Amino acid sequence: MFRRNRRLAVLSALAATAVILSACAGSPEPVKTSTGEPDLDATLTVGLVLEPTNLDIRRTSGAAIEQILIDNIYEGLVTRSQDNEIEPRLASEYEVADDGLTYTFTLNPEVTFHSGTALTSADVVASYEAVRTDQTLQGNAEFANVASITAPDATTVVITLTEPNQNFLFTLTGPAGLVFQSGDTTDLQTAENGTGPFTLENWSKGSTITFARFDAYWGEPAKVAEVVFEYIPDFTAGVNAALDGSLDVLTAVDPNLAPQLEDSGDFTLTTGRTTDKAVLAFNNAKAPLDDARVREALRLAIDHEGLVEAVGAGATLYGPIPELDPGYEDLSDVAPYDPDRAKELLAEAGQENLDLTLTIPSFYGTTVPQVLVSDFAKVGVTLEVDAVEFPTWLEDVYTNKDYELSFVLHVEPRDFGNFADPDYYFNYDNPEVQSLYADALAEVDEDASAKLLAEAARLVSEDHAADWLYNGATITAVSPVVTGFPQDSINSRINLAGVAKAAE
Repeated sequence: MFRRNRRLAVLSALAATAVILSACAGSPEPVKTSTGEPDLDATLTVGLVLEPTNLDIRRTSGAAIEQILIDNIYEGLVTRSQDNEIEPRLASEYEVADDGLTYTFTLNPEVTFHSGTALTSADVVASYEAVRTDQTLQGNAEFANVASITAPDATTVVITLTEPNQNFLFTLTGPAGLVFQSGDTTDLQTAENGTGPFTLENWSKGSTITFARFDAYWGEPAKVAEVVFEYIPDFTAGVNAALDGSLDVLTAVDPNLAPQLEDSGDFTLTTGRTTDKAVLAFNNAKAPLDDARVREALRLAIDHEGLVEAVGAGATLYGPIPELDPGYEDLSDVAPYDPDRAKELLAEAGQENLDLTLTIPSFYGTTVPQVLVSDFAKVGVTLEVDAVEFPTWLEDVYTNKDYELSFVLHVEPRDFGNFADPDYYFNYDNPEVQSLYADALAEVDEDASAKLLAEAARLVSEDHAADWLYNGATITAVSPVVTGFPQDSINSRINLAGVAKAAE
């Protein structure tokens, strides 16, 4: 049995380091970070790209909604750090039985919902029972092996599983684990009633979402009075808004535009790690991609380091598990850049003059397709690029599996299970991988589970089930008056409780 205690300390200020991109012609003067006292009445303005369609995080999936609501408006018993490590939140501590079947949580005292109602274990039970029984709620499938959720007293919650699940706690760090007031009738599409350090003040659809500090918050109060999220889908417009002083922080900076912000001297640029996996999907069930030699040849033909340089941010990734997830291993030895060997494999497979089609959502732009077209041409493969609207991609590729090659960013953490699902759109079916993944989930020891995942990931890479073009990174521009802004994993959530803005 192990026990984890809640760390109540506020997120410490991050030491921001300027990113020198290859496109820069020289090194600008370093930005001086403010050392002034935090202005507790300040408004923090953050530029984001993708606006949520609604605010009902229980029934609506997507990074845009989780990015701003989790930890800021809503909280669960546990949360996760920027490193994807699980940490207590509404629970002051938790215990997991040695057999991995029973989870016991102790609630922090004096937690209240924004309505003013005190949180009790009954609210947790009601929230999680709803997830377990209602198929329309996010996380219902992940609660399939939950046997019972009980509250022995007002501050204790006990969850019992039918079988061990190494990912269960991590599931509780997402929408499935959020706690809502029992019996509450708030319209969650446009309003909220969470327990977090901020409340929803205003939503001007198509423009801004505004949070206000919740002064009755049970933990350390937020260090700014207000946060305004400015939604700017055009990357150039976002940079212009930052340069004209409209923004304190700009997220998802286009690497090609980053030098403008860096050279201005008004911002520090940080590069953050993510679990974004830029996946070149192979339809493993469709000839000639059902031949492992062809799949391997395509991987060997790609200059991954050159592609990362062209994209402008990120790191090479040669397997299905990124650095921030359990089971990560450097698999660069599996598919090193080797166009000569690629030609040999294609010849062995009788595919010297191969024509293939890449189906890609149009919003991803042209950089990746251009690199692939060029690299494949060098080994005798002609690649036609079919840029489609995202709904078309969902219908043709994801649902109907009618494609040869495809490209999409898989941003979800701990999603290795996609390669253990023969019905997923990859059409990859390896019983040994499926068995290893099942064993990894059932393994109660974290290190042993990660080892099994690494073994399974190597098999997937050696089968050349897909190619992982790169592990995405996010560039963020931060004003020197801002401290504590998160750096890693901000594409999935931005915890603003510890962010401060100095008086100007």
